[in-house]
Amino acid sequence: MDSLIARTRFSVLDRSRTREGHTHAEALRDTVRLARELEGLGYHRFWVSEHHGVPGVAGSAPTVLAAAVAAATRTLRVGTGGVMLPNHRPLVVAEQFGVLESLFPGRIDMGLGRSVGFTGGVRRALGRDKGDAEDFEGQLAELLGWFRGTSPTGVHARPSEGLTVPPFVLAMGEGAVIAARAGLPLVIGDLRDRERMLRGIDRYRARFRPSPWASEPYVVVSGTVAVAGTADQARRLLIPEAWSMAYSRTHGTFPPLPPAERVEARTMTDKERGFYESGLAGHIAGTAEQVADELEGVLKETGAQEVLVTTSTYDREALLDSYRRLAAIARGPGQPPPASA
Repeated sequence: MDSLIARTRFSVLDRSRTREGHTHAEALRDTVRLARELEGLGYHRFWVSEHHGVPGVAGSAPTVLAAAVAAATRTLRVGTGGVMLPNHRPLVVAEQFGVLESLFPGRIDMGLGRSVGFTGGVRRALGRDKGDAEDFEGQLAELLGWFRGTSPTGVHARPSEGLTVPPFVLAMGEGAVIAARAGLPLVIGDLRDRERMLRGIDRYRARFRPSPWASEPYVVVSGTVAVAGTADQARRLLIPEAWSMAYSRTHGTFPPLPPAERVEARTMTDKERGFYESGLAGHIAGTAEQVADELEGVLKETGAQEVLVTTSTYDREALLDSYRRLAAIARGPGQPPPASA
């Protein structure tokens, strides 16, 4: 039977999460190794993220890490999810992606977000403030102009000008409208807030204007997907990230991922328990059959062309097993893995 899943691209965003007892260098190398594994499983894209001053995240320089991932793979599309444009000058971002596209032609994606440094200290270190996020639309237009050679400054971005690096806007709410006006593909999450996601997608499609970058709306839905042999095993994959989120909400810092069994043995305060249980809820997690059913429902609701999976957990082997099982769901029953696997 034909399914929406079979017609949908599946991609991965890896945040280079650090694990308790492991170094930032190990987290970055794990990201590169994961990309090689997922290329063999047939995933479409592999993106990396931008976070500054976060103890639990090693990925602070996404274009640098994307270069390492692209060099370690052959066919996988590689990009950012995303570069936070308000943190940077658009010319510098254009130059970085121009270099990437020149080195790895036809494989680079430019995912762009509108967040600015997470804390006041980080914003000061970056030379930015909250107001810098308010002109995201103008920053986006300037960035795209460097690729098209339309900057009014008389300066030309090298080697970016004339290159085509597909841009994507990562957004919820107003950001979806900005993506629509610019005529760019939209990456929208998370899957736990389905109503808000659907409102954003509806606004995006209603206001989309064709552009040189996209002739029609293109929607990527993003969120956590965990697949295991049993529903309980899949839920355990969610525990380390749920606890890290709960800890950040109650202590003000986002820690490295702990093993699931250590979280389960903790005595939590009522406040911690509330945030923790909330962090476990609403994700797509279960057996292959359960996940396939839920993904079909999401794709039917959203009409998305692509799913960007953002799962993080302590156990690397369990995470890779989840991605293997998800790849098998995407291929469909009886279909062999790609020849490169």
